[in-house]
Amino acid sequence: GKTTMGNISRTSILPNKKSKSLYFFTLKNKRNTLSATQQQRQNMKYIYPIILLAVSNIFMTFAWYGHLRFKSHGLWSVILISWLIAFFEYCFQVPANRLGHEVYSVTQLKVIQEVITLAIFIVFSIFYMKEGFHWNHAVGFLLILLAVFFIFKKIIFY
Repeated sequence: GKTTMGNISRTSILPNKKSKSLYFFTLKNKRNTLSATQQQRQNMKYIYPIILLAVSNIFMTFAWYGHLRFKSHGLWSVILISWLIAFFEYCFQVPANRLGHEVYSVTQLKVIQEVITLAIFIVFSIFYMKEGFHWNHAVGFLLILLAVFFIFKKIIFY
């Protein structure tokens, strides 16, 4: 829902770092609110870090586990290739955390990153590594998602 408090209007959507609540804040001046384009740019501050973390995690997953399909290659060559892939991971991860810390706490960023990592890893292990996904894996991941609930609990139940 949308509420107005003086010169601040809030709309329930995503967490705001300073308020620790699930709201986007729209600051009003004496004449009008932010334009739709300005509001969209403001809202994207919450989305860009998540997109960048997702791209970063794709590179990270291949850097950490992709070499397992190439066991015939020498250890030093796969280490070097993994480091080269990890360079690109950091090119997305560092900006993701810098931008993300403007709207999320460090703990929230870490939990978001872990959820993204698990989602990407599930897809990676099933489709790239050709490994199955079993009920015990699902239960384990659901317990991790329960941790997300507790990390964001204060925000969700504002």
